[in-house]
Amino acid sequence: MINVWETVMDTMKSMMNQDKDQPLHVGEVMACWIYMAGLEIAKVSVQAGINTTTDDELKVILEEDMKLGTSQRKRLHDFMIKEGIPLPSSPEDMPMSKSNSIPLGAKLTDDVIANELSLKIASLILQAASASSESIRTDVGLLFVQFQAEKSAYAIRLKHLMRKRGWIKVPPFYLPPGSPEPLS
Repeated sequence: MINVWETVMDTMKSMMNQDKDQPLHVGEVMACWIYMAGLEIAKVSVQAGINTTTDDELKVILEEDMKLGTSQRKRLHDFMIKEGIPLPSSPEDMPMSKSNSIPLGAKLTDDVIANELSLKIASLILQAASASSESIRTDVGLLFVQFQAEKSAYAIRLKHLMRKRGWIKVPPFYLPPGSPEPLS
């Protein structure tokens, strides 16, 4: 059985004996590059959502994601520059516009904006979890653990809004053959 206290102590010792003098392995470099590329694409999508939505609560959630994404991009950018990792190309920022100036055929619905954002957040959470578990260097692992925790906390707020508005997509329930029917 795993002794939690020993695990915590080993982690703290590991953090104290930073291994920054070790070069990054190719998986760590790739994880940084892919996560940064995901943040860059998500930024433009969120900007488009801010320009498109008429829902005040969704707009606040989107602006929170912009702040979180900007913070994560800055931290990862600085780390990648320091380590000599080439940066992925980033798309140009979307110009600010008014929601009612966008033609209806080109305008995304709030439901679509929220679900697209949810998928991007889930993807980044999974990427961060994978990167942290595959990292050998403690500083890289901790960076991705922090990213995962931040995105997970944000995802809870987004899910709450999506449930409140009826935007969340729920797959059908699975009832194995012979199981009793659920109560309605």
